[in-house]
Amino acid sequence: MSMKNRLNTKEITTDVLIIGGGTAGCYAALVLSEQKAGRVLIAEKANIKRSGCLAAGVNALNAYIVKGRKPQDYVDYAKKDADNIVREDLLLTMSEGLNRVTAKMEQLGLVILKDENGEYVARGNRNIKINGENFKPLLADAVAKLSDVTVINQLNITDYIVKDNHIEGAYGFSIAKQKAYEIRAKKVLIATGGAAGLYKPNNPGFSRHKMWYPPFNTGAGYAMGIRSGAEMTTFEMRFIALRCKDTIAPTGTIAQGVGAKQVNSLGEVYETKYGLTTSQRMYGTVQENLEGRGPCYLRTEGITPEQDESLRKAYLNMAPSQTLKWVEAGKNPSRQNVEIEGTEPYIVGGHTASGYWVDTNRETTIHGLFAAGDVAGGCPQKYVTGALVEGEIAALRMVEQLDAESRAEDEVQESELVAVAALEDKTAEYDAILQREHALFTVEQLEEAMQKVMDQYAGGIGTHYQFNGKQLAMAEEKIRQLQVLAEGLKAEDMHELMFVYELKERLTVCLSVIAHLGARKETRWHSFAENLDYPQKSDEWLRYVNSRLVDGKIEIIYRDLVEGGTTYEHRN
Repeated sequence: MSMKNRLNTKEITTDVLIIGGGTAGCYAALVLSEQKAGRVLIAEKANIKRSGCLAAGVNALNAYIVKGRKPQDYVDYAKKDADNIVREDLLLTMSEGLNRVTAKMEQLGLVILKDENGEYVARGNRNIKINGENFKPLLADAVAKLSDVTVINQLNITDYIVKDNHIEGAYGFSIAKQKAYEIRAKKVLIATGGAAGLYKPNNPGFSRHKMWYPPFNTGAGYAMGIRSGAEMTTFEMRFIALRCKDTIAPTGTIAQGVGAKQVNSLGEVYETKYGLTTSQRMYGTVQENLEGRGPCYLRTEGITPEQDESLRKAYLNMAPSQTLKWVEAGKNPSRQNVEIEGTEPYIVGGHTASGYWVDTNRETTIHGLFAAGDVAGGCPQKYVTGALVEGEIAALRMVEQLDAESRAEDEVQESELVAVAALEDKTAEYDAILQREHALFTVEQLEEAMQKVMDQYAGGIGTHYQFNGKQLAMAEEKIRQLQVLAEGLKAEDMHELMFVYELKERLTVCLSVIAHLGARKETRWHSFAENLDYPQKSDEWLRYVNSRLVDGKIEIIYRDLVEGGTTYEHRN
């Protein structure tokens, strides 16, 4: 019998719990403090100083209303890119706040590039240049100064506490100490980002985490919501990024910065043949390769020495591996086109519309549970500033609710009694994995198996992002088998325990992705959801594909489109 120490338990009570100290979570905390919402606790599984999508910084704000444009223009752009499957109410309320949160970040010390007239340097219609390597530390420092906000780093939340479809808090464990937590809260904001690592990546082995999206974003927020019966939306609109080959460096800096076109191996510009939406750019590249006109490139040959220098510097800052590739080849981009390829698919609500089904104020279908940033659905192309705005919108609504509510003392006491027993059960679950002596498989082996299944049967790189119903049925069967095997995993320490739960989260999300891919019986976004059984687009599918877990089964719900200028509330 193992002599490992059993876990200690800690119970905490707060007014608002924020799960995930990334972009949306930190900003929400700032707003809650300004509004004097009471005690706020941020639970972050890493360290908020460098966590989430902004961990390494960002060199532009991709969502900004530049001079001469208005919020509705941004709504129209995002709607067109997603071929109408968006929540216009969410897009409009997000767009209206973009410039406001940018000004706030500038106040906090964010360096935004200005021209000789003192105007922000725009890149296209919706984009301004920044020096944003320290974006996340700026947010983290601002949060650290707040007396009514507590941050617990290295705290991995695994489950919500839900009673009668009302959120009451969450369970989790420390990655650094042998401790299980029960956190009671009146309101909860989920801000854990999207899901990477579901599919087999381009770069295997030791390079497997060289990917477009942070590997530590595992879809935890999605998984907790799914298991608790929250309604989710549009998981079938996967995101696949078009990137520089091998390095997975961004292409936008080249495409927008020096106006490079997408060309095939014959030198033909192909981007106009397929269309210029995000999914069409990706699809065109796949098709050109399939039809024998690959490899595909961004045409940089012939750019000026000044442009060479600017690209080398830009990538040295944000994706050094790309600059090193140019150095190693001994050729600047002006002498060698940049080869491009697609990444594996991701589920991320900041680029596409995947995530929690929320009302206009970002409340989920579980009362008191709000979602913001990549974890929230319906509002694509929100990027960094959009995540900040959603954190703000959710925070303001929470404050309104807290002001309006007063719970009876006896009800709270009854709830607490129930929770003590539940905490013991949850701690026993964590302990069992830590105390287990033998396991047939490791987390890494099961993760690899999951990625292979998703790649082959659910439209990964290996099948050119294509799938059919038979393949999806096989994918579901095999993912369910892996779920059973995952129940036999063991962990040597708290850090390994986190990996066990991250795998389980990914498997939960995989099943929802599979169900959604099968439920939309059309191909609206080539590559993002390339359904070989239904290769055409149809107007009858101008609706949302939503889902909810009921008695262990994923139930599909179809909902009508929500127009702009309306306020959407959950009714059923």
